[in-house]
Amino acid sequence: MTAESFPRLSARTQRFTLGAPRNLTVAPDGSRVVFLRSASGTDRTTLLWVADVGADSVTERIVADPRDVFSGTEELSAQERARRERAREGAGGVVGYATDGAVSVVAFGLSGSLYVADLSGGGVRALSTLEPVIDPRPDPTGRQIAYVAGGAVRVVGVDGTGDRELAGQDAGVDVSWGLAEFIAAEEMGRYRGFWWSPDGEALLVARTDNTPVRRWHIADPAQPGQPPAEIAYPAAGTPNALVSLHLLRLDRTRVDLEWDRVRFEYLAAVHWSGNGNPLLLVQTRDQRTTQILEVETGSGATAPLHTETDPVWIDLIDGVPSWSSSGELIRAADSGDVRRLHLGRRVVSGDLQVRGLLGSVGGDVLFAASADEPTEVHVYLAGPNAPVRLSKSAGVHTATAGGPVVALACASLDWPGRRTLILRDGILIGEIASHAMTPPLSPAPQLLRAAPRDVRTALLLPTGHVPGTSLPVLMDPYGGPHAQRVTAARNAFNEPQWWADQGFAVVVADGRGTPGRGTSWEQAIAGDVAGPILEDQIDALHAAAKECPDLDLSRVGIRGWSFGGYLAALAVLRRPEIFHAAIAGAPVTDWALYDTHYTERYLGHPDTSPEAYARTSLITGAAALTRPLLLVHGLADDNVVAAHTLQLSGALLAAGRPHQVLPLSGVTHMTPQEVVAENLLLFQLDFLRKALGVASEQG
Repeated sequence: MTAESFPRLSARTQRFTLGAPRNLTVAPDGSRVVFLRSASGTDRTTLLWVADVGADSVTERIVADPRDVFSGTEELSAQERARRERAREGAGGVVGYATDGAVSVVAFGLSGSLYVADLSGGGVRALSTLEPVIDPRPDPTGRQIAYVAGGAVRVVGVDGTGDRELAGQDAGVDVSWGLAEFIAAEEMGRYRGFWWSPDGEALLVARTDNTPVRRWHIADPAQPGQPPAEIAYPAAGTPNALVSLHLLRLDRTRVDLEWDRVRFEYLAAVHWSGNGNPLLLVQTRDQRTTQILEVETGSGATAPLHTETDPVWIDLIDGVPSWSSSGELIRAADSGDVRRLHLGRRVVSGDLQVRGLLGSVGGDVLFAASADEPTEVHVYLAGPNAPVRLSKSAGVHTATAGGPVVALACASLDWPGRRTLILRDGILIGEIASHAMTPPLSPAPQLLRAAPRDVRTALLLPTGHVPGTSLPVLMDPYGGPHAQRVTAARNAFNEPQWWADQGFAVVVADGRGTPGRGTSWEQAIAGDVAGPILEDQIDALHAAAKECPDLDLSRVGIRGWSFGGYLAALAVLRRPEIFHAAIAGAPVTDWALYDTHYTERYLGHPDTSPEAYARTSLITGAAALTRPLLLVHGLADDNVVAAHTLQLSGALLAAGRPHQVLPLSGVTHMTPQEVVAENLLLFQLDFLRKALGVASEQG
């Protein structure tokens, strides 16, 4: 029997993530941990589980297996598909859930229906509600569940009685209640549109009016009988959706929240807990000012608690603002070149580079941060004294906590995948098993620092490489803001190692603009997302060649997806003497076609900074192409729309520059389809072998 290829296994296992525990929630008394996990490393149906935590042990049990509670083919509404696309969710089954405050009642949606589980052993039951249900959430007291259906917010009792609409009389094509708008979900990390009050008697609900947003139409030429999908897409320089926030009580009385929505048009985050009044984080269009607002729930008035300004931009940090369990405001702010966490008037993170707030434990704060090494992220607990690091191994860690229990997720170069450890009072008492498949590779990246800026770089060579054997080079970057490729986690290098084993020296580099190295590093790309980033990739290439003289710099290819696709095409257009072939997957080619919040953060508004858009456009430089270029794009992509690739291809053709285009029918910004993902890798391999003249070496 022939073993499956790595590309097929990687596609089937969703890059070896299926079967790993995720979406963990710890009960406030530490008695249980709720999580999602599929039954095996190749099973895309996700189950709802509970780990019961004892004094010195952890016992797992299944709460809901979709195949037991639902029969038939899972069907998703257009809104649910969009939500999953924004969250990059490729699995099926129970892909999300919400709990009450005690973590004793769980609600989830499955094929548009609403299900409720009693974690004390009461089983799972379906509730008869208006469908399709989106984002069901129990109130903190566990008495009722709010959900969205038909663009309206509704509430139903956990026993299935009293289903009624709270808001949504004007819901329709342009207006929706209770859902995050495109920009919030795609760029701000806010996937929710409603929040329960601590007593379960009211909700804060976002109303989104897409009337001002320009409409784009996405058609699939392979399906000429299907009408094009119309989407509201806020491209750079064009109007955003109008987002307002309203307090809706269960007696149907409504209070409209008041803030300067003309100046602060972005609603970035909402926090409502029993530790204080609701908190809002709002942001100006230019992203140079944010305000934390406290809501007076009686009148809807808001008062600023803190205002942050920066002459370039302010990044949004996961988890903040928030109230601590002791009622102090938790916020993040950049000071000098360090992102710090503030608890009330105190800085509690020291000189650590804060990545995000993970929660509040007693009077202490749980957060993720990097110390001197950005390739590692650790979990810290901070209180009156200096922060204590809970994660012991070198690697990338995150956590969630409740009472004395911390669920610590750990990835490292020392093992494949991710381990989920359960700590009680800081002592390891158990581990939630992973069913993920072990990759058939053992990546062995050499981690380098490329001069002159210490660009974190990973070099991977073919397994069993014999020194003295010349190797063509493949640069494999993402390279853009808000993402790292060079981390101390083995699974991050599975695919690069496969490329290396095809006969390449693979170089992965995180240059300026990537997170974890401070404000000046991230803001070095302000006004120019092309020059500095490309320069750092070249420095990384030269550093790798210095480390390993076997790298053949006369045969250098580069590939990437999304921002990495932009960077790959940029490389062969701007520096053909260094880069000899490129594969650009779903690339942004004209930043004026990308969305407001992301693009304007780095390049400014196109009306006031047209030169930044011209300077970074691939289309204006199309005539410079002299190297083989393969453009790949999903025709159903509603994030980086296919127009990017088609317009660049048109400019290349007009300039008489040969190139290749691979359109992917029915594919979005993700490529979850197993056969597509596998064959796409093999197609890219064939292209690079031919373009770099290495086909004869590899057969």
